[in-house]
Amino acid sequence: MRHTLTHLHPDRIGHGVRSAEDPAVLAEVVDRGIVLEVCPGSNVALGVYEEPEAVPLRALLNAGAQVALGADDPLLFGSRLLDQYVIAREVHGLDDEALAGLARSSITGSRAPSDLRTSMLQGVDDWLATPA
Repeated sequence: MRHTLTHLHPDRIGHGVRSAEDPAVLAEVVDRGIVLEVCPGSNVALGVYEEPEAVPLRALLNAGAQVALGADDPLLFGSRLLDQYVIAREVHGLDDEALAGLARSSITGSRAPSDLRTSMLQGVDDWLATPA
């Protein structure tokens, strides 16, 4: 991670979940507003973490990191994006507001055209405002 930050100057890092292991790296990620793509399903499937509970999603969020949930390679890992949100809710205890924050980070950190990002962000706000 240190070399990536120093030499590539990213604004988004796929599989940046391990930045949680180094407080200085995580602080830099947060300070620079770098979006971290986190894929709990593939993190477990690849043996990065033994179980979904061990994925440091809460630690990243508590540090102020912008996190975009991803499904990585659904055909290879058998996971879908919805499954990652279910893990975030059921395993990590995130509420609707926190889930909406993950969706917002995914959108704002994307390369989608600005008008599409605006529309998608409105969709997140509409979902959050809809009673359960």
